Amino acid sequence: MIEAENLGKRYGALEAVRDVSFTVGSGEVVGLLGPNGAGKTTIMRILTCYHLPSSGTARLNGLDVVERPLEVRRSIGYLPENAPLYAELTVREYLQFIAESRGLGRERGRARMDEACEECGIEEVRNRPIGALSKGFRHRVGMAQAILHDPPVLVLDEPTSGLDPNQIADMLGLLKRLGREKTVILSTHILSEVEAVCGRVLILRKGRVVAEGATREIGARARGKPRFRVEIRAQTLAESHLLAVRGVESVESLRSAPGGAWTAELTAAPDFGERIFDWAVERGFKVLSLSPISVSLEEIFHELTLGGEESR
Repeated sequence: MIEAENLGKRYGALEAVRDVSFTVGSGEVVGLLGPNGAGKTTIMRILTCYHLPSSGTARLNGLDVVERPLEVRRSIGYLPENAPLYAELTVREYLQFIAESRGLGRERGRARMDEACEECGIEEVRNRPIGALSKGFRHRVGMAQAILHDPPVLVLDEPTSGLDPNQIADMLGLLKRLGREKTVILSTHILSEVEAVCGRVLILRKGRVVAEGATREIGARARGKPRFRVEIRAQTLAESHLLAVRGVESVESLRSAPGGAWTAELTAAPDFGERIFDWAVERGFKVLSLSPISVSLEEIFHELTLGGEESR
């Protein structure tokens, strides 16, 4: 488990992280999102004991990152955005070095190296020098070293950086599998990947957490009332007609559709659906379809990081 409480970090006059608190449980994959300079990498470096916090506390599996940094490092796998690799070593030599550094022993180290190479899709390049590999393969070697010792906690900064579409799909599959039993926190700028693997997100802006929760929960808090799209068959239809339905707060668009139908997007109370059908029957209209309008993570991200209100 990862626990951060009132975490802060200053670099001189710059306050990179301000009063950040969150938890990530075992069997959970959480995405850390935010524009450049929001504090994501700083938080990851504090969690991995590369930087000391200026204030607050951070614990991994109950171990304080300041008081017990060596034990914390043994329990985590860390993939920085630019993984530190030794270009002159082959993949096999590098992973053997990491296994020895982690104290795995010969038998355990060999078994874990085979498993990590298979999971990260680098079997075919085991005997190649790392310096001769493509960026995508180098990044996968970095991922292999992060999981080599089978740590309970993974901290991953841009885990799909430099990968092609097929490799990204494989990596996302790996993250889903790892997330079933490990504690995983990851940072990425590719929001579709977050939606694919993360059960929860933390959105940062200027060093603060401005939103936390599942995408749907954050969208509801950021946008307020639910939004719906409704298609109605009627000879004529005006915004005033729809505003007369109890629970409808605003009509955002109304336009005619082929076949004598009308489509409207509106903001309304959650129980609006039952009322719209009763309203239509009373007036001789027919509701052809009614569906909630989902808010994409990209919309939420833009709204909260480009000057939107803070929401926890």
